[in-house]
Amino acid sequence: MAQAQKEITVNEAFARIDALLHAVIEGEANDPPASPADGECWLVGNAPTGDWSAQAGMIASRQGGSWLFAQPVDGMVVFDKAAGQSARYDGGWQRAAAVTAPTGGTIEDSEARAAIAELVAALQVSGILTTP
Repeated sequence: MAQAQKEITVNEAFARIDALLHAVIEGEANDPPASPADGECWLVGNAPTGDWSAQAGMIASRQGGSWLFAQPVDGMVVFDKAAGQSARYDGGWQRAAAVTAPTGGTIEDSEARAAIAELVAALQVSGILTTP
C-alpha cells in the first residue's frame, strides 16, 4: 500500500535520530523556551505548561519549528548542559548526588584521603558526580 508524503515520515525519523542518538539536553524546564532553535532538546519538567502540557518527563526536541516528544526508556542517558552532568532514566530521571570529601575520624590517613579526593574529582569531571 502506497503512503502519501513519505518524506514527512522519513524526515521525522531522521529528526528523532538526531535528537536521541547522542542525547544532549539544554536543561530541564516546565515552560518551553521563548525562542528555541531547531535542534534544541529539553527535558520536560514535572509541571509542564504551554506547548509542553501533558508531556512531563519527556524529551522535547525542536524540529522544523515544532516540538517532537520522545518517551524515555529505562537505561536512556542524556547529558544536561545546564547542570553539567548526565541523567539516567530508570522509571524516572536519576542524577548523581553531590559528594563531599571525607572528614573526621580518629586517625587521618593523608594518602587514603588524597586518593579518595582524586577519585571524587575524576567522577565530577566525567559528569557522574556533581560538584558540591
